Amino acid sequence: MAYKRILLKLSGEVMAGGGAFGIDSERVRALAEEVAEVARTGVELGLVVGGGNFFRGVAAAARQMDRVSADHMGMLATVINALALQDALEKQGIPTRVMTAIEMRQVAEPYIRRRAIRHLEKGRVVVFAAGTSNPYFSTDTAATLRALEIRAEVVAKATRVDGVYDRDPLQHPDATLYREISYRDVLAKQLGVIDASAVAMCQDNQMPILVFNLNQRGNIMRMSMGESVGTLIH
Repeated sequence: MAYKRILLKLSGEVMAGGGAFGIDSERVRALAEEVAEVARTGVELGLVVGGGNFFRGVAAAARQMDRVSADHMGMLATVINALALQDALEKQGIPTRVMTAIEMRQVAEPYIRRRAIRHLEKGRVVVFAAGTSNPYFSTDTAATLRALEIRAEVVAKATRVDGVYDRDPLQHPDATLYREISYRDVLAKQLGVIDASAVAMCQDNQMPILVFNLNQRGNIMRMSMGESVGTLIH
């Protein structure tokens, strides 16, 4: 395997499968199978999942809300997704811990960096939920922060497209895919596949980012083995 420890960032939308809202249990099961395959090789995996599959459903109402309150709602949505992932992974026989940045001890462990690293060393998958606990920060930024804290070797962002393009490939079929690109170019060209603050944090700490398509079965394993999938930002 190419990496010993990976931080895998998943969008909340992937949890909804073909639907626009909520959790598709079949899609979550298939995702858990892929993650479990990698975990069984001995790769240490931390996961950060977004909350878009729930929060998109109340986005219209959230536009009228205070930004801080809306962001807290989004953080709680990530906890729901993390618990669903934990259940699916444990059904695959993979020991999993959910750690939240917002304390809710009856539901999950509070995030403590050293404890998270110990879980990883013991072969447990750790799902980091509730972002950074601070409003105004995206889950991309939370994923980068956790990757740096647990000393991961790469931030792997799973998306709906094959990597980083010069334009949105869903709107422009002739968009060009980059196989490698620098942090500076991603920021200068304002390529929106990953949050700019997350890219800047990775640049400052020399943390590579791999953006790849989650909808292609087996890509999590291919990425973990160092095969050329997606776009490497470094």
